[in-house]
Amino acid sequence: MAERSRGPGRRRRFAALATVALLAPGVAACGGDDGGVPVINVYYSTEQSFQKLVDDCNQQAQGRYRMVYQVLPRAADEQRVQMVRRLAAEDDGMDVLGLDVTWTAEFASAKWIREWTGAAKDEASRGTLQQPLESATYEGKLFAAPKNTNTQLLWYRSDLVPNPPKTWDEMIQMSQDLKSQGKPYEIDTMGAQYEGLVVLYNNMVASAGGKILNDDGNKVEFDQGAVDALGTLQKFASSGVTNPSFTNTQEDAARLQFQGGSGAFQLNYPFVWPALQEGAPDLKDKVKWARYPGIDAGTPSKVTIGGFNLAVSTYSKHPEEAFEAALCLRSPEHQLFSAVNDGVPPTVESVYDDPQMDEAYPFKDDILAQLKDGSNRPVTPAYQNLSTVLSATLSPPADIRPEQDAEQLRGSIQDALESKGVLP
Repeated sequence: MAERSRGPGRRRRFAALATVALLAPGVAACGGDDGGVPVINVYYSTEQSFQKLVDDCNQQAQGRYRMVYQVLPRAADEQRVQMVRRLAAEDDGMDVLGLDVTWTAEFASAKWIREWTGAAKDEASRGTLQQPLESATYEGKLFAAPKNTNTQLLWYRSDLVPNPPKTWDEMIQMSQDLKSQGKPYEIDTMGAQYEGLVVLYNNMVASAGGKILNDDGNKVEFDQGAVDALGTLQKFASSGVTNPSFTNTQEDAARLQFQGGSGAFQLNYPFVWPALQEGAPDLKDKVKWARYPGIDAGTPSKVTIGGFNLAVSTYSKHPEEAFEAALCLRSPEHQLFSAVNDGVPPTVESVYDDPQMDEAYPFKDDILAQLKDGSNRPVTPAYQNLSTVLSATLSPPADIRPEQDAEQLRGSIQDALESKGVLP
């Protein structure tokens, strides 16, 4: 978020492609095949230029199948609810599904999506970064092909901060020093009661070496690292370094706060970079980037990954063609196109070496480094319930009581795990 911590898409670089995206059919026929040619309905939402990929793959298919792009709502929760309801009804009009990285366990455990095996699995795994691949895996089996990924970076004003902080404590102290000097000082990031707050907290938990759930995802662990992260979040929120609207801030609001000139630091996704080039000419040459802050100076941060994976519905009438279509949509060349035009980082490592990435992603080395040792959110079929419980307890962050809230969360999260996790 967040729309699952994946961040909003990059502003379009070419007006013509934007026009194609706007004209893409929102609802195409979900019914039968087209004159004997299998129709593969693809449900997806996050990329404005996705129709271009569909058209390209249809041409490559040479009549073996024809994909139709079914545009899902922008909001992640609305996407999930629409798919869950139709899959629960065993709707055979759904073929390829764009799943947020947190949905794999739920959809797989409900047997709504097919396991990837054989040559399709080999192709989906080849060269794919480990963390995105793990986000598509449940109980040791691959259930989706990673299409794109994401990670937040630290964006900072180099005219105010010559050397970026490596830890939260260091960043908070720098911000307070700037504030005392009457300079822009805010640390702008997401603090509203939604998935973005869960991601912020999970970044701190993972960076502290903590765990919210056990490795099997069926029992609360909530160890000392998770408790320490509660303390870090509370300290950040109560140190006088956030924007006054912190508890209502989501991704784009954080971007606008920073672009407005009051921020010295911003923790956000790469979409902020092209937006900065277009919308803040006075700031664009002053802003640099660095690795997300950690907890201990000697231990690099572990940042939560976002992104979307492509799954094949259990009820698809044409699974063989659906797997082929999904592989085409997430091919290295199409991941490169999506990265350059829509600002969604690739999951195939070799794409980062392409010269086209140099201009679109001058920070690509930092993104790749964070992705290689990043963190996934807790893996459980009941993730939606877990996220709801966490965000409610964490909000507002300044009121967190680490030990008391940890004890409460151990009980409420276990209750969430024992629910069905189908609809929150």
